Amino acid sequence: MANGFDVRATHRYLRISPQKVRLVLDRVRGEDVVEAMHILKFTNKAAAHPVRMLLRSAMANAEQNFGLNRDDLYVYRAYADVGPTRRWRRFGARLRFKPILRRQSHVTVILRERESAPETVGG
Repeated sequence: MANGFDVRATHRYLRISPQKVRLVLDRVRGEDVVEAMHILKFTNKAAAHPVRMLLRSAMANAEQNFGLNRDDLYVYRAYADVGPTRRWRRFGARLRFKPILRRQSHVTVILRERESAPETVGG
């Protein structure tokens, strides 16, 4: 888009692993934001609720800060990067050490305004 710009919202230090968040993000990437909200509302995954709140925040940023209409927006990019990993210790049989890795993720959603179809003049 030549004259368009991106609206961004991020959620850092989400306490869900990036692998699980990416499963949810794959469902909404490329969808209209209203349709993506409906998809996330009925998705039975733990990561669906934080992603839905993040998408809601991005929509509010677009409407309040840039004056865009939510019906013209779609999910341009959505990705989850690896955040810091908390390491916990658990001891197994015979005093062996079993590490537990609690992964976190940084989620980013980028919205973009759809290009409207060019007006055709009948002649």
